[in-house]
Amino acid sequence: MDAQARRQAVSRQLAEAAGPVSAAALAKAFSVSRQVIVGDIALLRAGGMDIASTPRGYVLPRETAGLIRMLACRHQADQMEAELNAIVDQGCTVVDVIVEHPIYGQLTGLLQLSNRYDVGKFVERCRRHSAAPLSQLTEGIHLHTVLCSDQGAYDRVRAALETLGILLQE
Repeated sequence: MDAQARRQAVSRQLAEAAGPVSAAALAKAFSVSRQVIVGDIALLRAGGMDIASTPRGYVLPRETAGLIRMLACRHQADQMEAELNAIVDQGCTVVDVIVEHPIYGQLTGLLQLSNRYDVGKFVERCRRHSAAPLSQLTEGIHLHTVLCSDQGAYDRVRAALETLGILLQE
């Protein structure tokens, strides 16, 4: 299979996937290295394809049902798991984390965490790679985009974060 055919097959696989697909899984499926897949994704993006990278792999953005809201938070690195669990425990998805960097401006990390299993895998990956949360760049201040089924779920998230002392107050 030549490179162009592989990239077309990668784009089809992403379009048909029910969830994120890792570069390692794509590399195995096409008998190439992970780095070749990373390059393929870069070329597909450069060609106009909207491909998002999450901690669990690549996804094509889809329409979502529910309310999209932003939460301003502040906490220490060791409170990250409690914060994320407080959000998913109310039935909401943590779409991303956003920080304002003094040099680069807005930095966004896609998360797509919907349950405690997702949160646990994310936290474990951070520990395994000794990766600090983006919020450490801004003394713990950050935003989360959350997807909630309704206003009640969003209100419960705010209350849970306020109880933890994580919700940034005016």
